[in-house]
Parts: sequence; C-alpha cells; structure tokens
Amino acid sequence: MKYLYMTLLWAVTAAPVSAAPAEPPAIDIARTVVRTALAKGVSMDDAVESMKIRANKLNIKLVAEMPLSTQIEAMGQTSRRMEIYQFCDPLTAKKMVEYDLNFAAYLPCRIALVEDAQGRGWLVMMNLDMLIQDPKLPAPLKAEAVRVRDTLSSIMQAGANGDW
Repeated sequence: MKYLYMTLLWAVTAAPVSAAPAEPPAIDIARTVVRTALAKGVSMDDAVESMKIRANKLNIKLVAEMPLSTQIEAMGQTSRRMEIYQFCDPLTAKKMVEYDLNFAAYLPCRIALVEDAQGRGWLVMMNLDMLIQDPKLPAPLKAEAVRVRDTLSSIMQAGANGDW
C-alpha cells in the first residue's frame, strides 16, 4: 500500500505542467446576434423614434441610451453612427438574476443602431435564444424570457421598418 501511495504521489508531482492554458473554443460571433437592415426610405432617426414608440406601447422600459459615435467624435476621432439603446422589463430581469446571478451580465437588453461602411443603418441585438434554450431554465421563467425576446424583436422590426 505504501508503495502504491508513493507511486501515485510521484506521478502527480512529476506530471508536466502546461506552459499556457488551453485555448477557449472559438465563437462565431455572427451566430450570437440577430440583425436587420433598415428598410429603404427609413432614416436612422426614424428607426430610433419607431423603437421608442413601440417600446412604450409594449410597456418595456428604455433605461439608457449610449451615443457612442458622439463620444468618439468628442475624443477627436471620426465615427460612423453607433448608438446603443438599452431596454428592460425590470420584473423579468429580477427573476432571471434571482434564478442565476450570471444573467446579470446580459442585462439590460440592448439594441444597437450601427451605420455600416456603405452608410446603411442596421439594428443588432443579442440572440436571446442562446439563453432561453438553457434546459435547466424553469418553464415559467422560460415563458417570460420568450415574451421579452418577442417584445425586443417587435421593437427591432418597428425600428427597421419605421413603424409607429
């Protein structure tokens, strides 16, 4: 027995130590988001106004606006338009974080307005299905998360199409 213990101790202490941690798996970032181009004739200002009106109609709160391109320009750089609008259903957010503290990293939900290199406006948000598909998520909480996803999709489509 003593010989077996000494052999195991030697094997553990003599094992080579990796010089670098293993590489994390690569993520195809395009699969983590949902995006849509603004329809022809819909200005970026119209898209923003439409999103705000739709959010208000659907009773989801616009809790923050981040005019990133304005900030970049204030720092002396040029920038295409880039703004982030943060929406939240506070009660659902509370339940998600109570279920799993890690959900706090994804709050509030964001829809970004981004101008591409050709001057076309896009709306981009995280693909919430990645979170909703968690098999451990309780059914009532999953239903609320689906409702929030559908609400955000409606807001995004209203913006893209200039719908009031």
